[in-house]
Amino acid sequence: MTALFDKYAPLQTRVDMMMKIGADALGVKFDDILSATRGRIGNREILLAGTNNYLGLTFDEDCRAAAKTAVDDHGTGTTGSRVANGTYAEHTDLEQALAEHFGMPSCIVFTTGYQTNLAAISGLAGDKDVIFMDADAHACIIDGSRLTNASTIRFRHNNPEDLDKRLRRQGEIEGGNALVVIEGMYSMFGDIAPVDEFLDVTHRHGGYLFIDEAHSYGVFGPTGCGIAEEQGVLDQVDFISGTFSKSLASVGGFCASKHPQFEITRKVMRPYMFTASATPANICAARVAVEKVKTGGYLRENLKARAQQLHAGLKALDFDLCADPSPVIAVRRPNEGIAAMEWNWLMENGVYVNLAVPPGTPQSSSLLRISLSAAHTESDVNIIIDAFGRMKASQAEIMSGMMIRMQAAE
Repeated sequence: MTALFDKYAPLQTRVDMMMKIGADALGVKFDDILSATRGRIGNREILLAGTNNYLGLTFDEDCRAAAKTAVDDHGTGTTGSRVANGTYAEHTDLEQALAEHFGMPSCIVFTTGYQTNLAAISGLAGDKDVIFMDADAHACIIDGSRLTNASTIRFRHNNPEDLDKRLRRQGEIEGGNALVVIEGMYSMFGDIAPVDEFLDVTHRHGGYLFIDEAHSYGVFGPTGCGIAEEQGVLDQVDFISGTFSKSLASVGGFCASKHPQFEITRKVMRPYMFTASATPANICAARVAVEKVKTGGYLRENLKARAQQLHAGLKALDFDLCADPSPVIAVRRPNEGIAAMEWNWLMENGVYVNLAVPPGTPQSSSLLRISLSAAHTESDVNIIIDAFGRMKASQAEIMSGMMIRMQAAE
């Protein structure tokens, strides 16, 4: 008989190896967050380059003031779901604002971005439906599909031709529909979906297109609606989901639809019905941030310039980059150990990025993942480039230090 946690022994071995190299990259503790781009660990100031704070609004004065007022007016929590405890006026106000921004008749707000996709996908896909999912889909899309009894078919990443082939092979779905789920900008590599092509394929086969714009809402498009708006096809998309925890500087999520019938799913989406609704502070901060997104062309321009600057700088250093310039820039490393070693070196030298390793990465890649912010300056990006350059020049020293640490931990 095995113990309950024996199944995690291989994972524990990997965690132990990482800890021998240095700090726990998945358990970083900041003693203080000083601004949208700076944090503090002990007495060291750290440049934050891995927070997904794309528009830098977490310290925006108007967003903070709205959150403070909400706490004063309505308290710190809702203590229950909207089904059980009722809806606050601020919830519906935010839903209406987002629906108007997307030009869609329906929008539903959720407590987290993760729950958004759990709820929306499981609420939309019935027993006789078929979900067609991009091979690099986020965990919440996969988990949302698992909550259904629908069949699931995965197609090659960012490949409309492969989707077309699989839809043709599936043929007519008796008594059901095809729900195609993609992302606008993918969170690990920062690559962009050809939404216009996916729309053509999906609608030609009579299906519905669902786009997760979590990492692209606020960042792309003339008014920040995301990749669909950037590519001029926003009005054709069936469902768009997103999160408050990136560009909207809060915690929560939403799903908007061009189909007014989407409203009925409030009565069946378990992650919506059986969880506490978002707090007044989170809702009100996000509501102000929506207005910042709509008028934030200058923020998007700075973010784009910083992305191009960093991409060019790292390319000049001959790093292997996973995609074209975007606010997410992933640097591919040879293996998990080297990536962990370099992540520790960057932290010790004042730059925080994300360490992303298998099995949570596409193509089993080991990555140093950077997410930029509109709050980053040209000087900030030069600091990141300089750190990566010094890291590359110090490879022998870093490797030697890693071996000493690992031997000392034996």
